[in-house]
Amino acid sequence: MKELKERILKDGYIINEDILKVDSFINHQADPGLMKQIGEALAAHFKDKGVTKVVTIESSGIAPALMTALALEVPMVILKKEPSKVLNEGLLQTMVTSFTKGTSYELTLSKRFITEMDHVLIVDDFLANGEAATGAIRLLRMAHATVAGLGILIEKSFQPGREKLIEQGIDVYSLARISSLKDGAITFIPESE
Repeated sequence: MKELKERILKDGYIINEDILKVDSFINHQADPGLMKQIGEALAAHFKDKGVTKVVTIESSGIAPALMTALALEVPMVILKKEPSKVLNEGLLQTMVTSFTKGTSYELTLSKRFITEMDHVLIVDDFLANGEAATGAIRLLRMAHATVAGLGILIEKSFQPGREKLIEQGIDVYSLARISSLKDGAITFIPESE
């Protein structure tokens, strides 16, 4: 997606060869216009997949997931990183390790919001090692839902996430695929690849 790539080049900040900060327009402060374009792009790609719900992991994926759900005219469900103090019954849970933070958390889904009738699109801001997406897929499978696909804003293609997910039969669609963050430069994979 041209607009997202331009924004990454303009406002993205390389921390090191593995980490890119996009907190000024995606995951700390969100640009509503860009989020709307992202939602429309993801919805256009997955429009024929029979999506009944869009799921994301709190908190960075909420804005793009909500815009995608709006464009698809389906509900959005947020997977929680910590169990609620009041929502304790009927929970599905799995452990996930965050690449960026190097910590583990218990990903939680209420059985009330996803059923075996659902075809679920997962939306997330980054794809690196695929741990968060794999955790979300585990929860959806525990709920006996079908995974319609995975919509990613920024994929770090030099990490193994895409391959892991494709091996699981997941349709992975990324709006910006980065091949390298070396030498302080952001290099994208051409869209035809």
